[in-house]
Amino acid sequence: MALKVSWKVSGCWTNPKCPSRFVGRNKPGEIGIPLPYTEAGIVDKEEDGRLPYMQDFLRPTSIIDSDNPVVRDYAHQVAGNGHNGVEKAVRLYLAVRDGIRYDPYCPFYRPEHYRASYVMAHGRSFCIPKASLLCALGRACGIPSRVGFANVRNHLATKQFLEFLGSDLFVYHGFVEFYLEGKWVKATPAFNKELCHRHRVPPLEFNGLEDSVFHAYNQDNQKFMEYLEDLGSYSDVPVALIVQAWKKTYGEDRVSGWIAGLEAQAGESGQDFYTEDPISE
Repeated sequence: MALKVSWKVSGCWTNPKCPSRFVGRNKPGEIGIPLPYTEAGIVDKEEDGRLPYMQDFLRPTSIIDSDNPVVRDYAHQVAGNGHNGVEKAVRLYLAVRDGIRYDPYCPFYRPEHYRASYVMAHGRSFCIPKASLLCALGRACGIPSRVGFANVRNHLATKQFLEFLGSDLFVYHGFVEFYLEGKWVKATPAFNKELCHRHRVPPLEFNGLEDSVFHAYNQDNQKFMEYLEDLGSYSDVPVALIVQAWKKTYGEDRVSGWIAGLEAQAGESGQDFYTEDPISE
């Protein structure tokens, strides 16, 4: 069972210096280290300050398969030798952001669709599988890594994709959190450079020290991405929960239709997100 870390949503949830950002208890001077909720309540730190649950964010899972030889070798190839955790995380982030093409029409309904090695083999996917891959690469390099989720409103998608969803609400948008320099920092590798240029949004950078989340506005000062609700962070990808939430939001019939279409075409949607028409409000 995946460990979930929860926090309250506030106006400063993207600010790593905001004391009210997380639910949990921190030592004096420590901000941005959330403590996990379990059925037994909040898990506290050991007296020496160690986080007893940190191994949950280092070990492989069947989805975040950081022990897969292909994933492990690629992680070390990208990160290189002699670099600290921050430098490694930045290199891994850029490799996933631009090396895996964003494609929101990819299969989504089975655990293997989110598996890091599967994403590497296919070279394209949407935000959650890309986050799964980045998480696996981080763990392979010894960086505590977990997947996080939020509900967002996308103001600059494409006309065709918004019709496909029936909404501009993106439920369970995925990102990664790395534990670096004594705190958790967000990294969002979803949109590759090519896609950002099409939507006139600067490619999202990550320096390993500060949260990297989607820009609120594009280069024309139009609304781009609006974060509505934080859904917490997990040690593994909660596939069943994600699919259930999509059915609730977009409708059982619509989601079942997506699945039937993918099944009928061997996992290919027949749609090309990069030839669709970007729209703005």
